[in-house]
Amino acid sequence: MKTGDILLIEDDLSQCESTACLLEQAGFSTHSAQTCRQAREFLDQNQYDAVLSDLNLPDGEGVQILSHARQRHPEILFFVLTGDPSIPQAVKAIRKGVTDYFSKPFDDSDLIQRLTQSIDQVHRKRNLKNQEARLSASRHPNGLVGNAPSIQQLRRDIEALADSRSTVLILGESGTGKTLTARAIHEHSTRRQGPFVEIDCGCLSDSLLESELFGHVAGSFTGANQNRSGKFLLADGGTIFLDEIGTASTQLQLKLLRVLQERQFEPVGSSKTHRVDVRVILATNQDLPEMVRRGTFRADLFYRINVITLRQPSLKERLADIPELADFHLNRICLEQEKPHRRLSSEAMERLKQYEWPGNVRELVNVLERAVVLSRGPVLCESDLPSQICHTSPLPAQAIPRQGLRQVLLAPEQELIEQALRKHDGKRQAAARELGIDRTTLYKKMKRFGLLENLKANTVYNYSTD
Repeated sequence: MKTGDILLIEDDLSQCESTACLLEQAGFSTHSAQTCRQAREFLDQNQYDAVLSDLNLPDGEGVQILSHARQRHPEILFFVLTGDPSIPQAVKAIRKGVTDYFSKPFDDSDLIQRLTQSIDQVHRKRNLKNQEARLSASRHPNGLVGNAPSIQQLRRDIEALADSRSTVLILGESGTGKTLTARAIHEHSTRRQGPFVEIDCGCLSDSLLESELFGHVAGSFTGANQNRSGKFLLADGGTIFLDEIGTASTQLQLKLLRVLQERQFEPVGSSKTHRVDVRVILATNQDLPEMVRRGTFRADLFYRINVITLRQPSLKERLADIPELADFHLNRICLEQEKPHRRLSSEAMERLKQYEWPGNVRELVNVLERAVVLSRGPVLCESDLPSQICHTSPLPAQAIPRQGLRQVLLAPEQELIEQALRKHDGKRQAAARELGIDRTTLYKKMKRFGLLENLKANTVYNYSTD
């Protein structure tokens, strides 16, 4: 059974081999280096519980490795092997941060016992941190993390409306966590024992969306080989969440209006009416009143769903929440990835707080997951962050024009999207990759800014879906 990972630094080859053999027989996993330079390379590429280093090496003293090791692995233990067991030498080493030292020739059983006890203590501390991470996750079971006034108000609204039967409309940009809010409403309600059924209306064509929502009978259309229950029927007794409702066609909006008013529907190709008891929550990142004015969203449906409206704040509106959000999601990601606990350096945290986050919390989570997977040490540094995060500059302080913060921020967002599309000859996948968002999000933003109309008119861009 493996008891720990140790980096052994010893320039005497025979002594190095015999010590490594002793450690491996005791259950330790061991890497061996003969110089300070080799040791630094190992520390940059691997994670260790402890370093066991000779004091005098060909290119320096073993304790010179200590600062390099602690920068990458703050909890690492550092033991020194020395042939000069003088008290002043030992005191000097301990003051530099050395965990302990062994005098040559050392007693094999004493070496193994002290290493084992020290590393076991580190493992217990690490397990305690993991337990604390799980406890932290349990305090925010829905991921609604933060203390910004907008988030606190959102949590209060959820508690107040959870047990009502009223339809809820959640407004907010893509990636802000509208699904988390919908789940929180369901889990705080008396319907929590019933199903929570989610469907993204923006990912399906009208015909497929109608079938997904209401079901179909065999033979009702090509490929319908058997009867299929729709999401509304599956959500009976619980909650159905219709995300991106603004993308539904006006024909489908009419059918949704009937379900919301009467809680009944017919599957595609069937005359049998089904009645359901279901709580309906909807969400969109679009301006529904403007869509009503343009005639692309039914006014009667809008007034039917605009009973209780919640606003999901964007991440750039609550940058002060980033440390708590980052800590929460780092704990969760490390647990899911079965990785040791990770933390952000102060420099990396500052970079996160200076970034504009066009992809909101979803983008932050993706950045953190990437850093956890690719990092080699417990401290995530600036070099572990994507280039667009590290090269960003804080927004200059200036007065907010009369049109308000939202409109001010939308203008540069549209400009960046247009620049990316021009750069990549209208290829949406390549543009989305450069912007750090997925292609579906880019499509929705293009639709919001009216850029898809340019496609239809073939005036500015020759957009391609790649």
